Amino acid sequence: MAASSGKSVLFVCLGNICRSPISEAVFRKMVTDTGVVDKWRIDSAATSTYEIGNPPDHRGQACMKRHGVSMRHVARQITKDDFMTFDHILCMDESNLSDLNKKANSVKQCKAKIELLGNYDPEKQLIIQDPYYGSDKDFERVYEQCVRCCKAFLEQHS
Repeated sequence: MAASSGKSVLFVCLGNICRSPISEAVFRKMVTDTGVVDKWRIDSAATSTYEIGNPPDHRGQACMKRHGVSMRHVARQITKDDFMTFDHILCMDESNLSDLNKKANSVKQCKAKIELLGNYDPEKQLIIQDPYYGSDKDFERVYEQCVRCCKAFLEQHS
């Protein structure tokens, strides 16, 4: 757990094997490179149960490796505790947002601000499309969007 003075962010997508572990890894590298990693608690999770226990998609791992970003994550589903302990829950599309808002309604002490990661995109691409049924190029696009969004998020919250 981060110290109480720390900040926290949870990245969320449907299965927690493509977009959210990519954004988690990108953000972790960013805060590490800027020397503020000790001020952040960073994780990712799924809205669904589909992929619990699985590693990130091999195409996402290959994409991260090409960019020199280390990624170690095991898919998990978001918990009630996450809504009470994370400052920010950043998700990838409207379906994630809808699921998260529904789940948050059943949590009495929800402190997390739930929003689209794409809200931070300087290029205004609000939705980060799921690359699961796509190609390596789609994973590359997700990576690029995550880099832009995470950079802007970090600048606003540092």
